[in-house]
Amino acid sequence: MQRVKFIDRMAQGKLSRRDMLQSAGAFGVGLIALPRLARAQGGPLTCLEWGGYDAEEYVGAYVSKHGALPDFSIFSGEEEALAKVRAGFAADVMHPCNYSVSRFVNAGLVTEIDTSKLSNWADVFPALQTAEGVVQDGKVVMAPADWGNSSIAYRSDLIDPAFVADPTWAIFYDEAYAGKVSMLDNEVAFQIGAMVGGMPYDEAYKLSGAALEEAAKTWGAKAVNVSRFLWNDPSEVQQAMASGEIVAAYAWNDLVKNLKAEGIPVEYAKPKEGMFTWFCGLTMLNSGKADPALAYDFIDAWLSPETGKYLIESSGYGHANMKSFEVADPAEVAAMGITDPEAMMGSSILFRTPTDEVQVEHNRVWGDIKALKM
Repeated sequence: MQRVKFIDRMAQGKLSRRDMLQSAGAFGVGLIALPRLARAQGGPLTCLEWGGYDAEEYVGAYVSKHGALPDFSIFSGEEEALAKVRAGFAADVMHPCNYSVSRFVNAGLVTEIDTSKLSNWADVFPALQTAEGVVQDGKVVMAPADWGNSSIAYRSDLIDPAFVADPTWAIFYDEAYAGKVSMLDNEVAFQIGAMVGGMPYDEAYKLSGAALEEAAKTWGAKAVNVSRFLWNDPSEVQQAMASGEIVAAYAWNDLVKNLKAEGIPVEYAKPKEGMFTWFCGLTMLNSGKADPALAYDFIDAWLSPETGKYLIESSGYGHANMKSFEVADPAEVAAMGITDPEAMMGSSILFRTPTDEVQVEHNRVWGDIKALKM
């Protein structure tokens, strides 16, 4: 009992190093274990993470080395996470996507990543090592980890065959599908609408001023009115498609994989306007209190091929480590429908990074459009 109390007091920072050294031998705690326990005096590693990623399978090497998972704080979107950190929340690591990491950089919240401290960095796809959002002002500010697609998932047994023959994002703005589809609760709704209207994505993502207001009123309003609901929770839209409540949805790869596993006839479209690719990763924040070495261990664990294997097999998402595709179940890799990840990234539309001013404006306008529906 006294030994347990001793270890707990060390982990909580209630003992000086001198006291630890004097007492360690008496309680059978080896000196080699002291550095790991003592690091906790700086505070536990705290990670801002997406729901579902707060599991040991994603950071097994970290847990093996440190004996436990870090502390997690779950967020549903990067703007929510940014507001939380700005309000004083002390986080060490954040899991943003490439199109939003600049928001944290510009807010002065990000620390440069020294890739020499990441044993798995050399195996990250070269295209991702230098992609927009990873490197800013010549500094690596995000370690790419997971990637996937955004497209249209549809029930092949319930949808109009005309859509199957000519898939298009226009389905989310077509009154004929009112109450039968679900769009993501995000300003991408009017950006995609502008693309349906003929505008290239490279213009749509940075719309501003009067052009933005017009696109939001035209396409954003249609998306809100046609959708049965705007979704934030992936499980909600998955259940709605499983039951047949909706026949199509803006979706990520995992929805298709999960429903196929249940025997539900669902397919993933390649819209004529283009399908999207996104990637997310780990960013070190300067608001945390933990030893930076813990953050590097966490990030490196995420970049390991073992994590990539689990990610591919459990969700159908891609992983940044090239070796992940060599160790993952070949059947699961084939099920992704991606024979050449780098070629896929090059042929799809990579979400871009808007300026802070444009992002704030898009957030405001999207909120205004949704409020009108209410």
